[in-house]
Amino acid sequence: MGGQEVAPKQELVIPKQSKFRYNSPFTQVTLIGLVCFCCPGMYQALSGMGGGGQVDPTAANNANTAIYTTFAVFGVLGGGIYNVLGPHLTLLSGCSTYVLYAGSFLYYNHHHHQAFAITAGAILGIGAGLLWAAQGAIMTSYPPVPRKGLYISLFWSTFSMGGVIGGLIPFVLNYDRNKAVSVSDATYIGFMCFMSAGTLLSLAILPPTKVVREDGSRCSNIEYSSVWVEAVEISKLFLNWKMLLIVPGAWASNFFYSYQFNNVNGVLFNLRTKGLNSLFYWGAQILGSFGIGYVLDFSFESRRKRGFVGIAIVALLSSVIWSGGLANQLNYSRTDPPKRLDFKESGSSFAGPFVLYFCYGLLDAMFQSLVYWVIGTLADDSETLSRYTGFYKGVQSAGAAVAWQMDTLKVSLLSELVVNWGLMTLSYPFLIVLVYFAMTDQTENMEETTKATDPSLDNSIHVRSCPNKDQGSSYL
Repeated sequence: MGGQEVAPKQELVIPKQSKFRYNSPFTQVTLIGLVCFCCPGMYQALSGMGGGGQVDPTAANNANTAIYTTFAVFGVLGGGIYNVLGPHLTLLSGCSTYVLYAGSFLYYNHHHHQAFAITAGAILGIGAGLLWAAQGAIMTSYPPVPRKGLYISLFWSTFSMGGVIGGLIPFVLNYDRNKAVSVSDATYIGFMCFMSAGTLLSLAILPPTKVVREDGSRCSNIEYSSVWVEAVEISKLFLNWKMLLIVPGAWASNFFYSYQFNNVNGVLFNLRTKGLNSLFYWGAQILGSFGIGYVLDFSFESRRKRGFVGIAIVALLSSVIWSGGLANQLNYSRTDPPKRLDFKESGSSFAGPFVLYFCYGLLDAMFQSLVYWVIGTLADDSETLSRYTGFYKGVQSAGAAVAWQMDTLKVSLLSELVVNWGLMTLSYPFLIVLVYFAMTDQTENMEETTKATDPSLDNSIHVRSCPNKDQGSSYL
């Protein structure tokens, strides 16, 4: 009436919520890290001993070729499958295949028939594609936008602890076995127990619609997708210029494993020392992931500048570490194998190769964390990022399949090193172009405000949801 003033409407302020809630990004990223600690982490520890713990790496090489061949296909498809099935079925199906793979090498320890290991490897490739697509979506879309680097580091360090513990298992169980023999049955059984635990733990992961960030925002409002929608969206990835720029980095990011695992750790060291090295290799990954995560989240106010600095740091370290690898590789070859080193008996001869292998682990974590962070800046919703990370894992696995087969064909070790170094170096200019043209320093245009009701609260709140489309691709 008349001069009566109407009080302005006030938007409800959401109280800051604890990051330790079950439905918080922190808890969920930690849980997916523990799942990967138990499953891929133990697989990596098994592979890191060289030859899957066998004296003759042929069976493991062929199994790994089978793994990465099917992984390449289901890595790309995995994002769509995750969007249709959700995290529970996707992760449960994926994790269970790791147990079968470890069991196949327990069988091989007694019967030396490759067929089971190769078949289990092909099945594992399918499961790994599902698991890593789900993991990528969770790790890149659940966290708050300004802290994606930190959450990637949290995941990577938790996952890498699987390799640390996995390296400790063969080190302890094979401590008194200095001669070049295959690992004991107890080693494989230990791996299987951890993998089984990870399979059960995967049921604790929440779907993106139920995860609430500290500011009240959710990473998705979409309850489900359809096979047709996912088929169309996945097919578009092959013409997406941002994904094409990711291809060199994706191809290089697992290519070096066959060389480092089989032809550095597997060739230079005896059985118990290989387990010790594996422990430190994955321990180095914890340091590397947190180091690059800090740079990518906190070093500068401008996100794009942080991206450029991160690429420069990783590129510089890459050149230094691969140069050290070249110096080491010139000391031996396939036709002139070295005397195996022992951490107690070889004295100073052990130090150089050990430090090199430690640095390889450091570089691996920094490089992959960097690429994941760049992917995470291209969108903010779970549906899009599950496809992006699935595409990344698919290309990564195709490269790894080629690398493992190169090792099976006995390509010279020096050639393997040069190819690995070259592929990683080639990826940096493409990442620079991607950061320059596809990354924005503002995140507001990646989110829109919508009104929703948080079931954990008794009142209606304003939350920011992420639409099911690729936003944030414009540049300043």
